[in-house]
Amino acid sequence: MPPGPLIGDREREILTAIVETFIATGEPVGSRTLARSNREGLSPATIRNVMADLADAGFLEQPHTSAGRVPSSEAYRYYVEQLTGKARLSNADEDIIHDSLHGISDVQEFMERTSHVLSLISKNVGVAVAIGGPKNALEHVYFSRLSDQKVLAVVVTKSGLVRDRVLRLDLPQDDLDHAARFINENFRGWTMDAMRIELARRLEQERSEYDRLMGSLEQLYRQGALATDETAQAIFVEGAANLVSGEQDRQHLQELLKTLEEKEKLVELLSAYLDAKQEAVRVVIGLDEALPSMRNLVLIGAPARVNGEVRGSLAVIGPTRIDYEHTMTAVSYIARLFDKILNESE
Repeated sequence: MPPGPLIGDREREILTAIVETFIATGEPVGSRTLARSNREGLSPATIRNVMADLADAGFLEQPHTSAGRVPSSEAYRYYVEQLTGKARLSNADEDIIHDSLHGISDVQEFMERTSHVLSLISKNVGVAVAIGGPKNALEHVYFSRLSDQKVLAVVVTKSGLVRDRVLRLDLPQDDLDHAARFINENFRGWTMDAMRIELARRLEQERSEYDRLMGSLEQLYRQGALATDETAQAIFVEGAANLVSGEQDRQHLQELLKTLEEKEKLVELLSAYLDAKQEAVRVVIGLDEALPSMRNLVLIGAPARVNGEVRGSLAVIGPTRIDYEHTMTAVSYIARLFDKILNESE
């Protein structure tokens, strides 16, 4: 049975029941448990057959010590795709959010409180990043060869701020023009920090495709051509202790806590997965692809905008058996509130 939209109604209902039961209990789910709550009155034998098909399709896994099944990463992805997005927060959760964010007019203060309230509501790790506003967004760059071993790098931001640096580089003017054109066409309007993170990613991934261009960009990048003097972002993390009780592997726990302390890695993680162009909340299952210490964890996050301009990002990091619908609803609600509150204050 193939995954995705070709799964039948009966399989979808049983898979959904398994995922929701496992999220609620943390215990492997057996056919008898499902039979007791199944609305169609299916027998345990019928449910066992469906579960076997789901396991063959890669949706279910069987722990060595149990006859029950647990959802695989593919099952969680499918489950998230089926959520309607129409869920609402409880009045109690809305009150907690509004009480926590009342009276804020500053992006960084909003993000600091957001990391706390996300941790409180989700009972997991709340992460919020505040990045520079329009004053730190790129207007254009210009590179000029001054003499042998010297290049002038000029960075102009949308606020009109001009920063120039003389770099010790030996690149021909054609290469400098090509590099400037690439940056201006691809990154105009980006904040400086977001641009540097994305450029660093492309240098690693696209080197073979644009060898000469990427070589020139790397030299300019390494020499600080795109550096700014101001601190343009702040990251707030709260609730790491929420992950401690559920982690049995002591070495993995130490690696995980170390990663949460290394905030630059979290900034890179959010930048890699939360696209500034996305409108909806994104759920990422399989964070170990980016950071091995994040295995068995998921990220549920969204960019935070004011008048359509990205000013930060917010997310919850938790185990794969997180309450997806509740957490997605909370993240979406706070992201919309960010736009409303900060728009009113500016």
